[in-house]
Amino acid sequence: MATYLSGRIETIQADIARLPVEAIVNAANASLLGGGGVDGAIHRAAGPGLLGECRRLSGCEPGDAKVTGGHALPARWVIHAVGPVWQGGDAGEDGTLASCYRRALDLAAARGARSLAFPAISTGAFGFPLERATRIALREVREGVARHPGIAKVVLCCFSPGDLQIYDRLAAELLC
Repeated sequence: MATYLSGRIETIQADIARLPVEAIVNAANASLLGGGGVDGAIHRAAGPGLLGECRRLSGCEPGDAKVTGGHALPARWVIHAVGPVWQGGDAGEDGTLASCYRRALDLAAARGARSLAFPAISTGAFGFPLERATRIALREVREGVARHPGIAKVVLCCFSPGDLQIYDRLAAELLC
């Protein structure tokens, strides 16, 4: 674990579904009905109530996000952000990914969340290159905590030790 910006941003390797934060961000697909990776793990940990609530949302467009309750999770809210599928980098993927982070931060702030956690959106099954995605995530989170002073802590939750190394290397460069 490492902290940046006077402790407002933290990087860790952990199971995002178990984190003691007020909101977690789900790297969702457009249907919002669960899937693989972090999306499936969050749905399994939250229980069937999350799926029922997601059904009522009628999906979500890439670059946007929608909020549900946390159900059986420690988090009060789940912010379902739909990232882009990597198509080589010339199809607006960077802007769509940045929009996911902005929308999630805005939705968390609108609900009064003081802490939230992000996975590495779009870097799993959607194939977005991790280092490129991390640079976007760090920039948007830095700008988001500046825009929303009520958000006291953002946790950037990595799946693997290798992912955490990339996050920490880039955070040391971009957040210090």
